[in-house]
Amino acid sequence: MNSTLIVAIVFINVALVLYTFGVWAERIQRRLKWWHLVFFWGGLVADTTGTTAMSILGGSLFRLSFHGITGNTAILLMLFHAVWASIVLIRNNEKQLDSFHKLSLIVWLIWLIPMISGMIFGATH
Repeated sequence: MNSTLIVAIVFINVALVLYTFGVWAERIQRRLKWWHLVFFWGGLVADTTGTTAMSILGGSLFRLSFHGITGNTAILLMLFHAVWASIVLIRNNEKQLDSFHKLSLIVWLIWLIPMISGMIFGATH
């Protein structure tokens, strides 16, 4: 197996674990905390690393396909999510800290679309 493919698979799966854990831990606790932010940023870095490795294999970072469009959109949403979570934590606004989990769940659900389509597409080739 190609070492770039191994790197891609490992980092995409690390992203799945980190991001899922961060989002669901925050949802269960119903309050955004600093340690959740570490998992959001870690998931973003891992996903970006894995996606970059996959794009090296595929020859292009962006493809005009369902997976290409949703994948790039998901990374941008993850970036927005992590930046906004950072701002909310810095502001220390009680209402935002207590309601942030709603945004997290939406972003995570959208992020799952390219994750699942990538697994399906990868398994069929």
